[in-house]
Formats: sequence, structure tokens, C-alpha cells
Amino acid sequence: MALKDFPDFVRNLPEIDLPLAGVRGWLIQGEKQQTVFVEFLADVEVPEHTHGDQWEFAVAGRAELHRVGGTEIFEAGDNFFVPAGQPHSATVHAGYKAMMVFDDPHRYQVKREG
Repeated sequence: MALKDFPDFVRNLPEIDLPLAGVRGWLIQGEKQQTVFVEFLADVEVPEHTHGDQWEFAVAGRAELHRVGGTEIFEAGDNFFVPAGQPHSATVHAGYKAMMVFDDPHRYQVKREG
């Protein structure tokens, strides 16, 4: 049986500071990489951006990745790779949950309390 939600121990990880309304995320920090678990509570248009290598595994819901060559649709069980420096944007629908691994130890910061 596939999980459609993150277990409590994931939700107890440090929460990350995200610049998008309607999105929550939690962080596992490594020396050279980060693993982030995200959930979208609303439909979100992620503006075009770049960063280090990204591998993403969709846990639940639906997202559309826009990059040179077109738009790809990802749902639970799908995964994709975005090479470092490749411009991309996304349309992410409420209910999407994913695990993202970044080859960048500074991609996200822990959310400050208060």
C-alpha cells in the first residue's frame, strides 16, 4: 500500500522557509546535499528559476514541469531530474507531495521560529 502522506517523523524534521504561499516543507541537511519533503496546500505557479542538480520523486498529487522542450506531467510514483543550471518552472496542484534531493547544501534554509 502506497503512502499518500508523510509519516510523523518526517513532519517533525526542521521546517524550511519557502517563498511560496500554500507550501510547506521539511529538511534533511547533509554536508553537500539536501533532501526536502514538500506538500502543496493550494495550486501554486512556481516561477522560472535555476539551482544545482535536482531529483524529485512524486509521492501524491500532480505537478507540471515546464522547461525547454515542453511540459511534463508528474503524478504519484513518477520521478524526474533537473540538471544544474537548467531554467524551469512548474504548475503544482493542491495535494501534491514530493521528496526532492538537491546537490546544493544551501538550497533551502530552516524556518526561523516566531
